Amino acid sequence: MADFAACLAMDREPDVTKYIQGPWNDPAEHERFLIDRIERDWGPRLGYWSIFAKESPDQLIGWILLIPYEAVGPDIDIGWRLRHAAWGRRYAAEAARPVVEHAFETVGLPRIVADIDPRNVASIRVAETIGMRFAGDRSYANGAPGKAYRMTRDDFAAAYRRNP
Repeated sequence: MADFAACLAMDREPDVTKYIQGPWNDPAEHERFLIDRIERDWGPRLGYWSIFAKESPDQLIGWILLIPYEAVGPDIDIGWRLRHAAWGRRYAAEAARPVVEHAFETVGLPRIVADIDPRNVASIRVAETIGMRFAGDRSYANGAPGKAYRMTRDDFAAAYRRNP
């Protein structure tokens, strides 16, 4: 909750939530949504992680999530959101990599998933940069198109192979 106000401000940046469904235009519902997301128990070792730039460690620039897909699972979703001022600086991929490692090495997940609006080219690049693979086109509940990305344990082992 320490980052609540900064998260709320980030979500109010029109470009930040342009491709994401949510209660962005209803201030009271937006606050309830955000409180629920922050305070909900997503399960052991799952949740949201705040992102701070090394050069500005007191200023939230975004977050990474690892939560049940569509808030219910069984798949686990990885996602990211950054303030517009932090875009194009590779922060999302840099912050997502340790969360990917956490997903497979600590939590022991068999795979992680991400659905991305096809117009959100930057988010697609982040998914591909961290080793996710395109798994097909899909439609959201409201009929909007989406692109499904996946990373299996085998994909992770290949992409994150460490030298002995």
